[in-house]
Amino acid sequence: MTAPPPLPPAKAPQTPPALGFCFDRTFPPALVTKFARELEAAGAQQLWVIEDCFYTAGVSLAAAALAVTSQLTAGLGILPAVARNPAITAMEIATLCGLAPGRVLPGIGHGVQEWMGQMGARTPSPVTTLAEVITVVRRLLRGERVSMDGSHVHLDGVQLDRPPVPSPPVLAGVSGPKSLAMAGRTADGLVLAEGTGPAAVRAALRQAEASDGFHVAVFAKLCVASEPAIAYQAMAPFLAGLLDHAPARLRALPFYDDLATRYATRGADALATIPADWWGQVGPIGTLDDARAHLDALASAGANSIALAPEPDAATALAQLDAVGALLR
Repeated sequence: MTAPPPLPPAKAPQTPPALGFCFDRTFPPALVTKFARELEAAGAQQLWVIEDCFYTAGVSLAAAALAVTSQLTAGLGILPAVARNPAITAMEIATLCGLAPGRVLPGIGHGVQEWMGQMGARTPSPVTTLAEVITVVRRLLRGERVSMDGSHVHLDGVQLDRPPVPSPPVLAGVSGPKSLAMAGRTADGLVLAEGTGPAAVRAALRQAEASDGFHVAVFAKLCVASEPAIAYQAMAPFLAGLLDHAPARLRALPFYDDLATRYATRGADALATIPADWWGQVGPIGTLDDARAHLDALASAGANSIALAPEPDAATALAQLDAVGALLR
């Protein structure tokens, strides 16, 4: 049996982007309620919980955050498509929506293929698999009875007992051109990783051929200091790590060739002294005014949600919540 045609993307109102924060995969799980309460008190709209194998699990963290807040949206960034059966993925998302209607923003992605192999769940065609998973999850969340005999997904008359009302948009956490094109046909939006600047947001939307209502969530690496040079020095290793792998989102920078040459010839230390306007396209890095300018540029490029990604140290990240409050003010 062939899969039905994909559903049209869920419509979303045109509003200013929601500002949120990421709960890093390495943070002690018990801290998620503290982060959630403090973010909501500061006026933030979202907390994105990061699920990576084999760290902390996103669904349980999201449930804890939703249970102690009344306005905060929990983003799932991101659930690997093959780590759960898609019917179970839909059940878990629906349960979260039942706990907090309208406050769940799930993202589903390929998962790191090495990790999927470790679990015996690696798929020979990650793009096809993700398309099938997102398609059936969206249909199940909308209350449909679903049968599919696909390349990866095999369901026989599955229907949720309590589909969520409203049904949440399901976002694709992807980056490659084929995956972005698939997301535009199949998903309700995108989750884009740290280091995605305004140019990369525009490029992703072009590759997805996104229609109205397509929701773009961007993770933005945060580093705010009293002097820009302090932030640049602190973020030079982060930028060097990106350059070591040169993902598409980095190659979208208009000055990428010059940046890569500088790194190749002079090393990571030279990145701390790149021009301020280059840093302004990498992330909310520098002073508070620099960070605000970056967030404004992401919004102008088409971002609907912006999640500030902290340092991977819980104590440092808690201190960074002050910057979130300041940016909201």
